Amino acid sequence: MSRDLLTMVEVLAHEKNVDQSVVLAALESALASAVKKAEFPGEDADIVVKVDPTTGDQKVWRQWLVVPDEQGLQEPDRQILQWEAKEDYSDQGEMNVGDYVRKPLPDVNVTGRRFATDAKQVIIQRLREAERNQLLNEFLERYKDVKVVTGQVKRFDKSDAIIEIGRIDARLPRHQMIPMENLRPGDRVRAYVLKIDPTSRQQQITLSRTCNEFLGELMRQVVPEINEGLLEIKGIARDPGIRAKVAVQVKDKRIDPIGSCIGVKGSRIQSVSGELMNERIDIIRWADQPAEYVMSALSPATISSIIVHEDEHKVEVVTPDLDNSKIAIGSNGVNKRLASELTGWEIEVMDDDQAAKKREDEIAPRRQELCDRLDIDEEVAQVLIENGIETLEEVAYLPEEELLSIEQFDEDTVKELRSRARTALLTSALEREELLKWADKSLVDLPGMTHEIANKLKPAGIKTLDQLADLSTDELVEMTGIDHDKAAALITKARESWS
Repeated sequence: MSRDLLTMVEVLAHEKNVDQSVVLAALESALASAVKKAEFPGEDADIVVKVDPTTGDQKVWRQWLVVPDEQGLQEPDRQILQWEAKEDYSDQGEMNVGDYVRKPLPDVNVTGRRFATDAKQVIIQRLREAERNQLLNEFLERYKDVKVVTGQVKRFDKSDAIIEIGRIDARLPRHQMIPMENLRPGDRVRAYVLKIDPTSRQQQITLSRTCNEFLGELMRQVVPEINEGLLEIKGIARDPGIRAKVAVQVKDKRIDPIGSCIGVKGSRIQSVSGELMNERIDIIRWADQPAEYVMSALSPATISSIIVHEDEHKVEVVTPDLDNSKIAIGSNGVNKRLASELTGWEIEVMDDDQAAKKREDEIAPRRQELCDRLDIDEEVAQVLIENGIETLEEVAYLPEEELLSIEQFDEDTVKELRSRARTALLTSALEREELLKWADKSLVDLPGMTHEIANKLKPAGIKTLDQLADLSTDELVEMTGIDHDKAAALITKARESWS
């Protein structure tokens, strides 16, 4: 029977095109499974079978893992405490933690239909795993330096395409195909190796045609300057099959980065676009300055000005007219969205008229406060704001020379403004102290809250932020007499503390 086993191993290895040692290991597992079922029913015994590859002779034993005494037995059928192993099996060595206690068993009886069925299932399963691993290893060896592969659509599994690459099958999921892409069996297709999972029982290789890396690799294949290190791809943003933006940095100033990527008469970029269902690809010159980078990313729109808010990681972009705003935003917002994704900055686009209105909306409350607190008209307040002075603190404590540098102000005007500002600030401080005697600090310091409004809340017993947040807009209007919009804004701000 030993010779018969070796003959079976040889035949299976030849049929499955795998090494004989793989088949032998599968056979040993099958024999171990048979012993476990026959001799130790209901137990999770750890059985080991070794077959001599020359003679076919078998060695069979049951083994237990030596574990620390303090740990206890987590798997009683497979473990033994160290003290017990030393006491009962000292003839097998020192019995350190991690060693195995072995008990020899009789040779496996390989006759009978039950064994044949069990052995066949185990061997087939192990051979399938071995065959998959061997094919995967062949693939990894052949494509070890290649990230984009070409294969043929073999079939479809639900909506996923199974791609045959040499002797191995890969999976191209539906969500990794370009939208509106209509692949058919027999079609040749290129894709990026997105993931390799050796443990998968289906296709171990997952492909993608929508990931940014696929576009990057296609660019490297057609633009030799990238491989030569003269150009570097700094970022990619895609709406697969529709539009993409690729930011490149030039390492040699003698090279035109955009021209190099586009190629003569667009030959290079067109070949990439054609592979991606005619996806429109914008080549962007990378810059380390946010304003410059965003301007490039929003091309071909004309930009009048840019304001960078670093704390909010936001950029306000102003265009000269509505038409350029539409270009910057793009159809369905795709141009602005990709530019934002590429640069990493939130982008707000507006034309000159919209920017002027926004600026007016922002400064109107500050201008009104200056008018009310300094008892000045709007023209004087506007002069202050146009010179970058928008708060009472700035009027009161900026160096006097800065105020005197304003053409419309003389020395007497400056002294009067500074005196009024300091008086108003002192009055505010005293009023705040009075409010804090009965109201919570969070309510007093709420943006938009004034001393007048707070004092009108006192009779109603509204002294905390939560109490204000609980009010309806109409209730706040009735209590304070402020307009509906201002009341709604105050309540919204108060409710932010709930989030």
